[in-house]
Amino acid sequence: MSGTRRAAGASGGSNVSASDSGALSGVRDEARNELRHASAPDQHEPALRAAIVHTAREMERLGINQGTSGNVSARCGNGMLITPSGVPAAALHADAIVWLPLDIAADDPLFEARRPSTEWRIHRDILQARRDIDAVVHTHSCAATAIAIHSRDIPAHHYMVAAAGGNSIRCAPYAIFGSQALSDHALAALQDRTACLLAHHGVLALGRDLAKALWLANEVEILARQYLLASQLGTPPLLSDDEIAAVVKQFSNYGPRSSGAQKS
Repeated sequence: MSGTRRAAGASGGSNVSASDSGALSGVRDEARNELRHASAPDQHEPALRAAIVHTAREMERLGINQGTSGNVSARCGNGMLITPSGVPAAALHADAIVWLPLDIAADDPLFEARRPSTEWRIHRDILQARRDIDAVVHTHSCAATAIAIHSRDIPAHHYMVAAAGGNSIRCAPYAIFGSQALSDHALAALQDRTACLLAHHGVLALGRDLAKALWLANEVEILARQYLLASQLGTPPLLSDDEIAAVVKQFSNYGPRSSGAQKS
């Protein structure tokens, strides 16, 4: 009998089922990701997680987001922290925020264990491409989205348009949410800008920290409301490129001052 058992073991027999094997693989993948995360620790991560939760809740308080729409991210070490998929701001907590490496690919096994926002590609690609940016806020604010539904830019009807870096807040072409195509369109619209609209979708606002990105997202919504109201009286007159360029120069350090809570 003992010889029979040894022969069975030698032939590679196993009592581990396919489902158990998959679970073990998931645990190993999660462990590998934790090692990647731990390889570049960020002492500010707990504060960043709390700040992301605060930002998501402020988006609702300001009326620029609602329900489970929108998302928030911040640079953290060699990766990013991003809000999870499908969790409303009221139910969000620091431990639910997902850490992802900035070199993550769509087929990474990490996605089997964690569910970051479906727009993780946009956040990843912006933080990879823009070293001047450490935070990204995405909203579905009503007035700005109404303009985006018409695939229109917000032109220089007010000098505060320059807060986004130029003479307009561009509207990126439509692509389905969560897609690489949408991320590519967004990056193009954000060239030399810190905010853009997404056609039939919403708004992206960037900043050196979460406070600046949130401020800009709210400012874009205010500008959109102004433009829609002014348009009721006819085509709004616009500031010239030279006038806006002068404001952009003045705006190099405009906006809320960082308290130092977010560092990367």
